[in-house]
Amino acid sequence: MSAHSSQPNTIFYFDTSNTSNTRAPDFRVVHLTDIHVMPDGAMGMQAQTGLALALEQVQNLPHKPDLILQGGDAIMDALNQDETAVAAQWHAFGQTLEQHLHTPIRHTIGNHDCWTGPGNQNHPKAGKIWAMQAYQLERPYYSFDAGGWHFIVLDSTSLEPENKNPHGYTAKLDETQFQWLEADLQATPSTRPVLILSHIPILAACTFLDGDNEAIRDWIVPGAWMHLDARRVIKLFAQHNNVKLCLSGHIHLQDTVIYNGVTYACNGAVCGSWWNGNYHETPAGYAIVDLWEDASFRIQYLPFDS
Repeated sequence: MSAHSSQPNTIFYFDTSNTSNTRAPDFRVVHLTDIHVMPDGAMGMQAQTGLALALEQVQNLPHKPDLILQGGDAIMDALNQDETAVAAQWHAFGQTLEQHLHTPIRHTIGNHDCWTGPGNQNHPKAGKIWAMQAYQLERPYYSFDAGGWHFIVLDSTSLEPENKNPHGYTAKLDETQFQWLEADLQATPSTRPVLILSHIPILAACTFLDGDNEAIRDWIVPGAWMHLDARRVIKLFAQHNNVKLCLSGHIHLQDTVIYNGVTYACNGAVCGSWWNGNYHETPAGYAIVDLWEDASFRIQYLPFDS
């Protein structure tokens, strides 16, 4: 890890490149996760304006990003809202991107992007369909190559009836997606570094601090906060030494965990505490992820002042 200085106002800085941070990366990614947008004025928030400001800020960095990774929960909530409310949120998101986005973007489906609220039964946009249409995805998980790296975007959200799970979902890959992940990693040249993007962390430390563990006198991490199949996924990664970096959001907290040679970075939230300042100790923000073709990388978490 390099000890070189970071950009001004950086909250967190981690560098495996062993070089001065003045060296330009081969490929720059900005990770924007947990935006939770809604029309300005809804619930007294200025979320749509906040997203516009965030996009302008990241796209006017001195070294502009080559790609934006949108990490899920782009809208405030579709889990518990009716069709009219969900439509308004997706319209606000799409309109803001149309007016302010001029950088390639790739999307991740978050739990709050899934419509399970009133009126979804037998609706053609129920579940993840609406989000897939908004993100122009043929399926909720996919992969692509860019900047000398292989990117894998996972679908963390396994929807379940509320009478089975009070959250309405569990973080895990179904068998079809896991088999696809196995095949995708197997087909990727071992010399090409791999970045995994999921909405919910595969592995994180901050998940232990997002509950009232003191009251229950135990450390509990619900299956809606971190992948329940983490052991299985991590064992798969261990078979592929080119898996280097996993990015996530969901918790609205920032941490970085290194386990078995893989770095897991949970990169806060653009909305912070749902457009009401910091969430616990983590300010609203975004991550700059600089990549080099030699598999090294640099992560910086910067505050976003909306």
